[in-house]
Amino acid sequence: MKDNTMQDLLSFSDWSPQSMQNLLALALDLKQYPEKYGKPLAGKSVVAIFEKPSLRTRVSFDIGVNKLGGHLVYVDSQGSPLKDREDPVDVGANLACWADAIVSRVYEHQTLVDLAKGANIPVINALCDLYHPCQALADYLGMHEKLGELKGKTMAYIGDGNNVTHSLLIVGALLGVNQTVITPKGFEISSKIAKHAAKLAYENGVDLTIANSIEELGQADILYTDTWLSMGDDTPLSEIKEKFAPFQVNERLMKKAGASYVMHCQPAHRDLEITGSLMDSEQSLLMLQAENRMHAQNAILASLIGGVTLA
Repeated sequence: MKDNTMQDLLSFSDWSPQSMQNLLALALDLKQYPEKYGKPLAGKSVVAIFEKPSLRTRVSFDIGVNKLGGHLVYVDSQGSPLKDREDPVDVGANLACWADAIVSRVYEHQTLVDLAKGANIPVINALCDLYHPCQALADYLGMHEKLGELKGKTMAYIGDGNNVTHSLLIVGALLGVNQTVITPKGFEISSKIAKHAAKLAYENGVDLTIANSIEELGQADILYTDTWLSMGDDTPLSEIKEKFAPFQVNERLMKKAGASYVMHCQPAHRDLEITGSLMDSEQSLLMLQAENRMHAQNAILASLIGGVTLA
């Protein structure tokens, strides 16, 4: 059984605003002053088990664990669900015999829940169908670096309602960032998560707008978009291109919203969900987001298994 002092990071849904602020501050401090923290993962091993392929997530975790003095073991599930081979509860129990934490990128959130149930070590969500918490923390780290105090700022997400949208909503509401989500009809976010985000927004004095029309886009500090087809979705692009075309993030939309910067978690498809010229512009934070994946994840790892708090 898992020790009650152990903490998983499957999402930030049950975090407090103060805990969220503290983790963001730790990520910023670790990035700016890594020498203060030494090697908090020295002698520790992290297993990364991935059902889905990855570029940024895999490399940033691998190099980040190394920078913290730890050792990462990568397990490729060969593009198939873990449960097809072995019960995730048993996988978690076995990995806990050797490792200090599990990082997992999976198709279904329930797989993470089952891994955590079996493992008496922390389990970290590196992406599932419902959430992408590491991405959201990295994004708000970048937003803070560019805009300073986040409370009262506005992030507008435009496009397919997905796992990234969910985590941006939750983390943003906890940090006091006003939220706008605009998706085509039929591609909305989870109604359950929307309800939870609305509760967090109310509790933290955050303005929340969820709509299907691009005309509902008001003023925003940052526009955010993601691919129109999530990884593993084999829907022909031609079937959704017409629906999504009005939701392309481009220079015209940036000007309409008065946005200073644009974000995209990547992989990005140039001149589909976002124009290539905007990706390459000075308003683009795409590479800062990618860079910050490692720093955000290092803060999570250092706090969960490295015994680190903000000095």
